[in-house]
Amino acid sequence: MNAYRQLLVHVDGGARSTERLALARRIADAFGSSLAAAYAAQPHFVELPYGPEIAAGIAVELKELDDARRAAARALFDRAMREPGVQARWLRADEAPVTAAFAREALFADLLLLGQSDERDTSRDVPPDFVPSVLVDSGKPAIVVPHSGPVPTSFNNIAIAWKETAETARAVAAALPLLARAGRVVVLTWDEQSEAANSAGLGLDGYLRLHGIEPEWRRGGPAPSSQIGDVLLSAAFDVEADLLVMGAYGHSRAREWIMGGASRTVLASMTLPVLMAH
Repeated sequence: MNAYRQLLVHVDGGARSTERLALARRIADAFGSSLAAAYAAQPHFVELPYGPEIAAGIAVELKELDDARRAAARALFDRAMREPGVQARWLRADEAPVTAAFAREALFADLLLLGQSDERDTSRDVPPDFVPSVLVDSGKPAIVVPHSGPVPTSFNNIAIAWKETAETARAVAAALPLLARAGRVVVLTWDEQSEAANSAGLGLDGYLRLHGIEPEWRRGGPAPSSQIGDVLLSAAFDVEADLLVMGAYGHSRAREWIMGGASRTVLASMTLPVLMAH
């Protein structure tokens, strides 16, 4: 089974960069991974009203703000990596547009570590659609860390939100190294049609067992017609999961990423880390 050889964690000026770096360090320690931290924060000039004369007047001040924010993030990285044992690199991906800059670096990573957007945070360092856009633009899986609350020190109890789609299959494949180390793997499903199809062919149960993973199944019957994201988060809570694995669904429209209902709800309301793939 392939482990994670290259991790890429997003670092910005937010306080939760510390939690993302700590989680990345723990995963790197567990798998012997190389770790890269890419600083990506939207430059302050992007928020300026249009007008060259306005920008010229405060350009120096804004650059000083950007430099100070970057220096603080670098200090977080240095503290998180001060103990030897992990090969770690510091990268900059803070040119505009910042999402595209980070996604370019993500092309060369096995697993990304990103942060949940917090709508209450008016000083966000990246656009609110940063996470889904990076998932789509890079094609790489990511663990999204909640914007509040403790982050598990290990993923011993993992829930899989199973649906027979390419997105979910990619998420499960990306999670295999973590699933193989977990003490408990619970498959949450509401897709009765896929269960019937699996009885005559290949299925998730056999796939996981081939990788040495013995899953439990929680079948919820017909899929809810609405609020599936809330139902999914509630089910993950009920099984005491410390990581949720799921596909990320959505489409682009007029340069804006439009998330599907379940993905949007989970990204907005998550209270546990979520491994997602598009």
